[in-house]
Amino acid sequence: MQKSPSRTKFRKFRNPGLTRQQRGYKQSFLGKLASNFQNQTSNTKSRLFIVWGILMAVGLGLGINLYNLQIVKGPKLTQQARNQQMVNLRPFMPRRPVVDRKSNLLAIDRPVYTLYAHPKLFDKSNEDIAERLAPILAKDAAELVKTFQSKKSGIIIAPALAEENIDRVISLRLNGLEWAQKYSRYYPPDDLVSDVVGYVNVDRRGQAGVEYSQEKLLERPVQTVRLSRSGNGTLMPDYAPEGFLHFDDLRLQLTIDSRLQRIARVALKQQMEKFDAKRGAVIVMDALDGSLLALVSQPTYNPNEYGKADISLFKNWTVADLYEPGSTFKPLNVAIALENGVIKPDDMFNDSGSVRVANYTIKNAMNNGYGRISIAQILQYSSNIGMVQIIQRLKPSIYYNWLERLGLGQKVDTDLPFEAGGRLKSQEEFIASPIEPATTSFGQGFSMTPLQLVQMHGALANGGKLVTPHVVQGLIDSKGQIHDSPTHTIPRQIFSAATAQKVVEMMETVVEEGSGKASQIPGYRIAGKTGTAQKASPNGGYIKGARMTSFVAILPVESPRYVVFALVDEPKGESAYGSTVAAPIVKSVIEALIPLEEIPPSKVIEQQKVP
Repeated sequence: MQKSPSRTKFRKFRNPGLTRQQRGYKQSFLGKLASNFQNQTSNTKSRLFIVWGILMAVGLGLGINLYNLQIVKGPKLTQQARNQQMVNLRPFMPRRPVVDRKSNLLAIDRPVYTLYAHPKLFDKSNEDIAERLAPILAKDAAELVKTFQSKKSGIIIAPALAEENIDRVISLRLNGLEWAQKYSRYYPPDDLVSDVVGYVNVDRRGQAGVEYSQEKLLERPVQTVRLSRSGNGTLMPDYAPEGFLHFDDLRLQLTIDSRLQRIARVALKQQMEKFDAKRGAVIVMDALDGSLLALVSQPTYNPNEYGKADISLFKNWTVADLYEPGSTFKPLNVAIALENGVIKPDDMFNDSGSVRVANYTIKNAMNNGYGRISIAQILQYSSNIGMVQIIQRLKPSIYYNWLERLGLGQKVDTDLPFEAGGRLKSQEEFIASPIEPATTSFGQGFSMTPLQLVQMHGALANGGKLVTPHVVQGLIDSKGQIHDSPTHTIPRQIFSAATAQKVVEMMETVVEEGSGKASQIPGYRIAGKTGTAQKASPNGGYIKGARMTSFVAILPVESPRYVVFALVDEPKGESAYGSTVAAPIVKSVIEALIPLEEIPPSKVIEQQKVP
């Protein structure tokens, strides 16, 4: 029987070569494969959901963080960014210059340069470089070579080279040199006015004189400004506030006259060398307002080289040290007695050469007596006996009160630093011991500064007023206009004008007929008083053989205005007195003062006839 074709094809499809068992395995495999595919699809969907969940969480976190940064912390972060983009800058401002009363420069900031050497970069030998630099640096070439050999780089060979010298160094065109600019305080007159001006240290802080006491006036106000900077830190000047580097043209003007200062220093040094003195001082004051035209202390120092000076010189001893004035105080005691009416200008006294006070015997300096003498002669001869008799007419309590009115035991309150206050015994001790008023009558037993004595004599020169001695006139601009003038204590009327003038006229006789003849100047009426005092010891008593010689002058007598004072400490020699040591100094200073201040002659100067 013939087979049907369709059935035959079917059998071929079923691959009759496989057994039933194999076909079972095959069906099982295909089932597992389908099951695995379904499981993998399910796992993929789970992973997608997880990834989607993570992405959503991350996105939500980023959103929250973005909100926190932009909204919550936005203002704070903006300020931090601005702070990073800005820099606080306090620009350097030079100190104001110091000038004298004629606008001569006494102190100024100037650019200087620190010169470095890097020997490893030299293209010439050390010897050749040293030979070229030595004349400019004022150094020995051999020493420079040793310096170059000490290190390979970064050697400071000149810490403060002037601008003109650095220009000379630059012109040499030497490799291996480097310089950095800075500012340094410079004092053109060197040591001429150092007693008054002082100096500044490496930190640009005043250490003496007006550099110290007038720090606020000398420092220009500097405002800190905020400038933008680029990403690499470079300042962006386009964003600088307008005028932030502008500074004023103000200068600190002093009352000192440099011309008079120079003459006073020369005269003082000559006498100190002649008498081998320890130290000395000259003070010139305009008694109308207390302005000091000259204030010289010797020895002194150069403020441009203050590191080489003795530190004791930084305190001006005319302000900082005390001494017993001796006979130069006698005119003030005469004024006190006249003001209290216990003496009259024409009274006479008997000087026997000694006087007994309590358990003490007081004598004149020369151990002699002058007999019957007037008050003017008491000043002429510097009679201690006459002065004791004058003061004995005053009650000790009243006398003490007058000493306090003059300012004894107090400070002058000047504008110079490191001032010392005078010393005066307590009122109880002064009144209880008769010897105290007696010794005070001729200038011993108390102490004061030289400047305070000048202040007190100023009260005789200006009609009885106690003015404040000062060296600062104020801040002036380039047109000479005063912008800031210090206020001083209101002058106090101590003596009447009549009393002051009478004492000045008595002092004139000291110059005309007494111990002050060495200060005479033809045509000018000059009042004066010499002083040759024992030098008090810091341990009590007096130093044997040590003297303080002085002379104080007031001029012109017909219209008193100027006080000139000279003091020389421990001059040597038997002829060392106020009349021989100090009076010639005062004369030299007055001779210079007359043309500078245009003081007219008091009387017609007699012309010597030429034969």
